[in-house]
Amino acid sequence: MNDTFKITIDGKEIEARQGQTIMDAADAAGIYIPRLCSHPDLKPIGSCRVCTVVVDGRPQAACVKPVMDGMVIENDTPAVLQHRRNIIDMMFVEGNHFCMFCEKSGNCELQALAYRFGITAPQYPFQFPEKEVDGSHPDILLDHNRCIMCARCVRASQELDGKNVFQSIGRGFHRKIGVNGEKELGDTDMAVSDRATEICPVGCIIKKRVGYEVPIGQRIYDKAPIGSDIEEVHP
Repeated sequence: MNDTFKITIDGKEIEARQGQTIMDAADAAGIYIPRLCSHPDLKPIGSCRVCTVVVDGRPQAACVKPVMDGMVIENDTPAVLQHRRNIIDMMFVEGNHFCMFCEKSGNCELQALAYRFGITAPQYPFQFPEKEVDGSHPDILLDHNRCIMCARCVRASQELDGKNVFQSIGRGFHRKIGVNGEKELGDTDMAVSDRATEICPVGCIIKKRVGYEVPIGQRIYDKAPIGSDIEEVHP
């Protein structure tokens, strides 16, 4: 039984396979769909919605939506791109992101997406929320100012490290990443070698004493825009 079929993304017909998500099929075809919460080593949850596409007229999260034969997908239309810009803008104004001072600058996926979308300043007013910085761990800094609630650290701790260091607590604007409930990071069994330490897409989880080791011009997104590795699959 043949489990491959055709789907269409922005007028281009590509091959898809039963069990793939839209993002999986697009990646394999060299079509980049922006994402922040999605990571190849983690189960997708569709929380950030940066990967929103329009499927047969309805918005869907590409990282969790399974492909179906004959599916017609809009990924690169003005309306879809503006929707993504709005989401990225809101992530900046709902946190305290100081890119010029951040150790993750040049390696930050949120910053790289802003560059890709031509965002030089958010269109919404900054909220300037009061956020904590947890420096209690001897090797890891947890800066809530830069957290975008992608839950990568939560999933990595559980799925990859076999621990339960991080959890999402609270609701709405007050939702945040908690550490073993209400404890500090230094009270947990998190190790600097854990995958949860390195999987954060922004500068929220930072290893101590290694800041700015990679010079400007040699960082990941100094070299090529985010998504270039996928788009090079089928140039």
